[in-house]
Amino acid sequence: MLDGLFGGQGSRSLLGIDISSSAVKLLELSRNGDKYRVESYAVMSLPAHSVVEKNIAEVEVVGEVVRAVHSRSKSKLKRAAVAVPGSAVITKTLHMPAGMNDNALETQISLEADQYIPYPLDEVALDFEVMGELEDSPDEVEVMLVACRRDNVDTRIEALDIAGIDPKVVDVEAYAVERSFELISQQIGCDENTVVAIVDVGASMTSLTVVVAGETVYTRDQMFGGRQLTEEIQRRYGLTAEEAGLAKKQGGLSDDYDSEVLAPFREAVIQQVSRSLQFFYSASQYSHVDIIVLAGGVAAMQGLAELVEERVEVSTVIANPFASMSVAPGVDAMKLTSDAPAMLIACGLALRSFD
Repeated sequence: MLDGLFGGQGSRSLLGIDISSSAVKLLELSRNGDKYRVESYAVMSLPAHSVVEKNIAEVEVVGEVVRAVHSRSKSKLKRAAVAVPGSAVITKTLHMPAGMNDNALETQISLEADQYIPYPLDEVALDFEVMGELEDSPDEVEVMLVACRRDNVDTRIEALDIAGIDPKVVDVEAYAVERSFELISQQIGCDENTVVAIVDVGASMTSLTVVVAGETVYTRDQMFGGRQLTEEIQRRYGLTAEEAGLAKKQGGLSDDYDSEVLAPFREAVIQQVSRSLQFFYSASQYSHVDIIVLAGGVAAMQGLAELVEERVEVSTVIANPFASMSVAPGVDAMKLTSDAPAMLIACGLALRSFD
């Protein structure tokens, strides 16, 4: 591997650590046969502006939150997988001669990479994976080249170093979501023709990932998220960001909150889902999706899934990758279920333990 970043093997257990724009989520899984168990997990909020649009702006601050969330989880593991956002990654499918070993492929890709990467190569982390022979050209193999700006990788590695955690794998968020989706697909009864739209509404970003036959066929990020609801609560009720965040979760706001603040935000979420799907239809061969899986912190909002299903006219479910997992005695199962829609990336990263 050119940098060994995206394809590292997790021959021993790995923590999945998802550093989003609003929180650090940590997860440890174990497996017995084909059954998984949640051994430990924890979620902690990040200070405002420490991560901006999924780019780490304050490495020391994030590193200390990672240290704290690791301590709270009580996990003994010190090896981890993290992910960079899809918006920071360039992927390119190359055709290479069959029969080349990894060293020869690496050399060839290094020579050709600057044709495909719009940044100086010394600023980029590269990796590749051989996908298989070409059906119509058995003398060639399909190779996926993955490139990411090195600073996106380095800041995540540095944050884990500060926390005393050994970063073994740097993955891509969309691939982590795809791995988690394998668990969800069993629950919702997908076959190889089912077109699934995973809509992850985070704090500041909404990501659409479309999966067909277990493969990601489309991803897109849009600037929209739950933080807009928090900011509207702040503005309307004169609260600090922290007070608004608590009020959003715990309630207790005035009677006009549902009609004046929450209802318009739900409408905005539906518009974002609809707009994301329109972008997908116009950019692909597909003209429909069969099911929407709502993920992210906003997904658990009461009545949202039903409203999306009614208005977008596509069957809609809330993501829960842990639905068929058992839970270790020290894990709060109710809290885990509540956090589950926001844990897709962390879960996909923890699953790297079993590659």
